[in-house]
Order: sequence, then structure tokens, then C-alpha cells
Amino acid sequence: FSLLLLNLEEYYFEQHRANHIINKDCKDERKFRGSLKICSKSIIFEPDDNIQPIIKIPLRDCTSIKAPEDNEANNPFTRNTSGGISVVCSQVFLIKERNVIAPYKTVRGRTEHLFQLDVVWNVGDVVQTLHQLYRASCLDKMGDQAAMITAILQSRLARTSFDKNRFQSISETLHMECKAEMVTPLVTNPGHVCVTDANLYFQPLNGYPKPVVQITLQNVRRIYKRRHGLMPLGLEVFCTENDLCSDIYLKFYNYQDRDEVYFLIATYIENHIAEHTAESYMLQWQRGHISNYQYLLHLNNLADRSCNDLSQYPVFPWIIADYSSSVLDLTKPETFRDLSKPVGALNKERLDRLVTRYQEMPDPKFMYGSHYSSPGYVLFYLVRVAPEYMLCLQNGKFDHADRMFNSISETWKNCLDGATDFKELIPEFYENDSSFLVNSLKLDLGKRQGGKMVEDVELPPWASGPDDFLQKSQEALESPYVSEHLHEWIDIIFGYKQKGSEAVAAHNVFHPLTYEGGVDLNSIMDPNEKVALLTQILEFGQTPKQLFTTPHPQRIMPKLKSLSRTSSHSISIAESPVSPNEESFEDLTEESITLAWNNIAKLKLDKQYKIHKEAITGIAVTCNGSSVFTTSQDSTLKMFSKDSKTIQRSVSFSNMALSSCLILPGDTTVISSSWDNHIYFYSIAFGRQQDVLMGHDDAVSKICWRDGRLFSASWDSTVKVWRCVPGETLSNKKHHFELLAELEHDVSVNTIDLNAANTILASGTKEGTISVWDITTATVLHQLPCHSGTVFHAAFSPDSRHLLSTGEDCCFKVIDVQTGMLISSVTAEEPQRCFKWDGNTILSGSQSGELLVWDLLGGKVTERIKGHTGAVTSMWMNEQCNSVITGGEDKQIMFWKLQY
Repeated sequence: FSLLLLNLEEYYFEQHRANHIINKDCKDERKFRGSLKICSKSIIFEPDDNIQPIIKIPLRDCTSIKAPEDNEANNPFTRNTSGGISVVCSQVFLIKERNVIAPYKTVRGRTEHLFQLDVVWNVGDVVQTLHQLYRASCLDKMGDQAAMITAILQSRLARTSFDKNRFQSISETLHMECKAEMVTPLVTNPGHVCVTDANLYFQPLNGYPKPVVQITLQNVRRIYKRRHGLMPLGLEVFCTENDLCSDIYLKFYNYQDRDEVYFLIATYIENHIAEHTAESYMLQWQRGHISNYQYLLHLNNLADRSCNDLSQYPVFPWIIADYSSSVLDLTKPETFRDLSKPVGALNKERLDRLVTRYQEMPDPKFMYGSHYSSPGYVLFYLVRVAPEYMLCLQNGKFDHADRMFNSISETWKNCLDGATDFKELIPEFYENDSSFLVNSLKLDLGKRQGGKMVEDVELPPWASGPDDFLQKSQEALESPYVSEHLHEWIDIIFGYKQKGSEAVAAHNVFHPLTYEGGVDLNSIMDPNEKVALLTQILEFGQTPKQLFTTPHPQRIMPKLKSLSRTSSHSISIAESPVSPNEESFEDLTEESITLAWNNIAKLKLDKQYKIHKEAITGIAVTCNGSSVFTTSQDSTLKMFSKDSKTIQRSVSFSNMALSSCLILPGDTTVISSSWDNHIYFYSIAFGRQQDVLMGHDDAVSKICWRDGRLFSASWDSTVKVWRCVPGETLSNKKHHFELLAELEHDVSVNTIDLNAANTILASGTKEGTISVWDITTATVLHQLPCHSGTVFHAAFSPDSRHLLSTGEDCCFKVIDVQTGMLISSVTAEEPQRCFKWDGNTILSGSQSGELLVWDLLGGKVTERIKGHTGAVTSMWMNEQCNSVITGGEDKQIMFWKLQY
């Protein structure tokens, strides 16, 4: 017996030990021991001898259910029997005869079944229950049937409660108890949920498959709210980080109970685990910390897809388009399916027909009459390992042999050419268990038109066997081509091309009922209409919850491994413009930088000097590292010699604070920005002010220098780009300044940074806005209200793909530069005033003076290093990333060294 023998939406209430008596009063009278199971739409008898079939009698096919009275003359139970129930029916199903999974056998015609219960006094109650359920099953309308069965179920749940003797420990504290159903594929099992200070319990009403299911809260790793049957009533709990299947899926009868259980468990685990969002997984995926497979798994999870709900089963893409070659070549783009299109748009001829039909269709329009994921499709792929699920879904029958999952290439061909076949794949195609491709249960799945039996799935020539097929499918999923294009498929399934005009443009429009919010079940008052609609939606398939509303960023690919669909020509090392020696030198530098960042927590304070009278605002160091220039709110620029440990120069340009400084290439000139609206050029060689640029109407907050251009940010709400033309003669060293561009903001600009290619500038304002500008055209690409309060610092990652900012609101924010999407947010205990980062790890200077090392992907501090006695206001790091200088409100500069 399993719950899959029940009809869809049917409940199993109770069981009784009993004898099933056949051919009463005849010579060949036979008696079978077993258990009688009372279900909401059927009576099921499971014999102890598994050679005998399970008997299923639909209640609607019964003509009589009674307990014969002892005074009846023709009572079949008078001889040595008591506690009997007689059931007369017009149809009965015989299931799993000889314990073989096969289509159900139907016996039509009047038959009488006698069940003799071991516990005689249960007979009256059982007959009364069966009469009640029989009346429900005879109602004409499905909605009325469902309502009556629900009422019977709820009254049973109300009469029982969780058995507290099942608690693991007598010291456990009960937090809440409520009614719910445990969900497994195609089945829901009602019972009671209990949350204590240590465990989550579920006790099924029927005691099946075990008296109590227990989850230790300490083991919980992830918890998701789920939409079940289009209602926000589901909750799924995982005790693993990356597994596809959860430990329990519960469906509640109201969302308040669901939310309370979620709150209790989430509160318990948030002390141990950082909650993962789509954005945090995206960042890990972009930076290569999780695989394409893991990322798709997490996105499915976040989009309400669950292995326990076949109408919302995880969806994975067809990746390979070549099922005929003897060798699979993953370096050729034509080996792969075009990931920028839904399956329905891959064949242009078919698409043209569908688009014509779509244009002629009245509202609501849709392009595809079937979905890419539905219970039928999932079981189409899994019938060899989950035959009982297929029989449950299809009323005891397998599909026609020619419509079975017979061959990979046939299935792919049908998805390309079939008039109504647009299905994607399931995660099993990219995992390690190949049993779904093999008929190891020796199921009789029928005979095909050519007379061939349906056996194992036929594999493409390039696969030597089922395991090899999965191995090569995994390699394809993780290949450079897919890594480069997977974001396009995510846009279609989980992203901005899922709905609206973008979906129409991408030929990605399905029936309105498949979308979240496509129908409000609560607004439908007619229970029959509601049941019919729900059944239609669950069988048809559902579109995942939309996770992204802007284009999804591309994965960051290692250098020289580019592979695009339009050109199969990928640059080899030999053709690359970098000479081998240069390449290896670059690799060494990169290796040493990686090593430094991996050990950044081992920074040790080397020396510290108090050299200013106010907070330090800027640090610049000469190429050889011997001279350190600092600016301060005390209005001075100082030159400190590392060797002699003395201040060698101290210059004041005005009585206003200086805000930042930098050294021009060649180490001959230092530039300082000032709150007096000016930018000062100081000649190191001549020891004097060489130039002044009066470029702003308010304090200059930050300056950058790249490729002969000066970038200045100001509280006058502008960022200006200048070209500096040096003076003609030695005697006249004055620079000539030409304004190239002015980037207008609404409020004061506090900080700026440029990407490595000097083409994109990021600015942060006093009101918390981050703007990303294209310098070549002086236009704004993205503008995001990132912080509440001033942006203290912003900087591009070394690969320029991401922008990190920190502000007065104690938050770190990460923006994807290409799409402008905010992809991560980490909150600190106090404001972080300045930082350096390598794309994954952050070294930040905090308000309290500590240096903090952050694991950005994990969203947590991994090391705290004692430093200044006031806020860390400025930070410099050398190119190798193994030497750091910080300046603080305590007027000190501190020299830090990496010791590993």
C-alpha cells in the first residue's frame, strides 16, 4: 500500500485489521488477513499476503454498504463471524497482484465483499463514516464533493490533537500547534504540526507512513515559503545546503499558521545561518563559487519549484542540440541549443505558425497551448523509476507505448518540431543517478508500433551508457559556452522576459492561468468552478515565480576562454597579443594578489605615527614606497619619509580642510582637493605650489587621475572631467585645463571611482544615490537609491564587473555594472568609512577604528583587527595587496604588513 493508490486530492483516514471473505457460504469460501483502509473516495483492502492483489472499491461505484444484523436470516456472518461489513459494488480495481507494479485490473459487474473487523465495536462507526463519505462521492459537482470531504476531515482533525508523549524530551517547550498536511508528490496527508524550542513535529492523522515525523531545528539549513495550489500556504524545510529534495513540505489551512511556523523556525536558524537571496546566489555564481547546476537549483528553490510538487517541479534547460554525432564536441557552439530562446521559438517555421495564430487570437492571447513543465512531463521522464506516480496521475494506466520516453533524440526532435511539445528538462538529467533511463524494475510499459517493447531509453551515439550520458550532460552544463549564455535562459524562465512586453518580444507567452497572480482563487465564489480551475492549472503546469525584473548579469568568464555562438573562433594563447613571458609575469602577479587576499586577515600593525592635528582624509604613496603624502582636515598636505620616519614637508594652501590627494605618474607632482572649492598642484621637486584649478562652486570632495585626465567630484552636485595640458617651457610650468565633460547630479557628490578601462565612472552622493556613468558619452547608465544617508566610499571590483559601496546606513551594497542590478546587501554593526576589495573579500575601516575582513558572499565578518582609536577615514593599498596604510580621526597613520 502507498498513498499513491488514492485518487488525486483524496485522503486516507484510518485503517482496521480485518479479514476479507470471498465466496461466503460456498465450498471455495476464502478468507484473507489484512487491513481495511477507509479513504475519502474509496475503500482499500491490503492483504498481508502480497501475492494477493490490493483491492480498491470506489465509493461512488458502491450500491450497498451495511453491517448485517444478527437477526437477518441470510446473514453471512452468523457462522463463527462477527464485526462484519458488507460492501456491494459495480466495479472494483485489483492492484499490484504478485506485488508487481502494473496498470490496474478492472473487474466490472456486481460483486459483494465482506470485511470482518477484529475489533467488533468499531463496525458501527466505520459504517457511519462510509455512509457519510459515500454521500459525498455521490454529489454531482466536484466542488460540493470537495467541500463535504473537507468538512469531514476538519471535524476529525478538531477531535484530535498532537500526542505530546511523542516529544523527544520532557523538557521541551511547546511554541505552537496547528493543523496541516504533509505534501509529497501527488499526495497530501493531513495531521498536526507542533513546534517546540528544539524540534518541528508532524503527526499524521492516519499514523502513516510513521506515527510522527521529527525535524531537529538545529539541523535546519534552509526554509522557504511556498505557493501550493496557487495559495500562499506551503512551507518547505531543508536540512541540507545543496540537495534537491527537502526534509519536509507542509501545507497549512491558513497563511497565519504558515507564517507563524516560518517565523519560529526562521528566528531559530537566523542566529546560525545567513539567509540566501537570489542576489546572493547570483554573486556567488557570477564569481564562480557555485556551479551552473547549483545556481539553477537555488533559483528553482527560490521560485517556488519543489520536488514535492509535480505542478511546480524544478525546471532545467535543454543544453545539447546534437544527438546524432558519435563524438560530442563541447568547443563548437552549434553543439548547443540557443539559450536565448524558449523551446517553442527554436524552430522558426513552427514559431511563424504560432505567431500568426497568436496575432489572430482574441484576448487573453497566448503563443503556446501547453507549458514547458507539468506533472505529466515530469513523470514522462521519470516513469521507469516512479511508475506508481504515473499510474496515480493517469487513473491506473501507463501512457501509450509510442508516447513514452523512448529515446533522447526522438524527444528532442519532438520538442523542436511537435505542434504542442515545448517541454524543458528536469534536474535528473544533470545529476549522477541514471536509473530513470533504465527499466531496471522490468516494467511492462507496452509495445511500440513496430512491435518493439518499451525498455531502456535509447541514448545518443556519443554516450557509451546511461552514466556516460549524464556525465557528458553535466560537462555540457558547466561548459564555457553555457556559462557565457545561461543568463539568457534565466531571463526567460525566472527573469524580465517572463512577463509583459519583453515576454511577447521573446516569444515567451503562455496561457494566463500559468502565471503567478493569473487568477485569484479567493475571488471565485462558485466551489465547482474553483475546483475545476485549480485542477486545470495543476495539470497544465505553472510558470515559476519571477525572481528578476531587469536583465540578468552574465557570468564572469576566465580570460581567453571566450566562446560565442556567432563565431566559433576562440582565441588561443598563441594568437593572443600577449607574449608568453608577459603572460607568465601577469599570472605571477595575479597569483601573489590572490595569495595576499586569501591571507588578508593576517594583517599586522607595523608602525604608527601621529602626524596631523585633525582627521586624515587622503593617502598617496610614491612608486618606490619611500614617501607617503597625506591630507587632513587640518588643511595641510604632509610628506612623510618611511625611511627616516620624519615629516619632510608640510604645506598649507588655504585655511580650509583638504579632502583627498594623489600623485601623478612620474612621482613629481601631488594633487590635493580642498573644501575651498579648489584643486592644488604641488611640485615635489621644487617644493612649491605649481598650479591651482578653480573648478567648482563648493568643496571638492574627491579627485581621480587617469590617462592625462583629472576627475573631480564636488558638493556643488557635479563631477567634472578635465584634460591637463602641461606648460610649454620649463620656465612656465603652469598647466592648461580644458573641461571635457560635466556630470550633473541632484545633490552633493561625496565620492567617485573609475573602472580599469577608464570608460565608466561611479559616483555616490550625500543622499545615498549611486550613479554609473559612461564617460565617453557623459551619460548616466544606471542610477540607484542605494543608501539612506551619505555614500562614504565606492569602488569597482578589479574585473570592473561589480561596484561596491558603503554608507552612513552601515550597509555594503553590490551593483552589477552591466545591468545596474543591486545584487547584494550586507549590513554591518556600524558605518564602514573606507575599504579595499578584490571582488570577494573586503577589508574595511570602521567608525570605531577597527579594520574588518568580510566574506562578502557569506555576508559576515571573518576577522576583526584592532587599529585606530577613532574612525578609519582613509586607506591605501599597494599593487601586490600585501601592504596597507590607514589614516584615522585619531590623526594617526598606521602602516600594516601582511605576514604569512
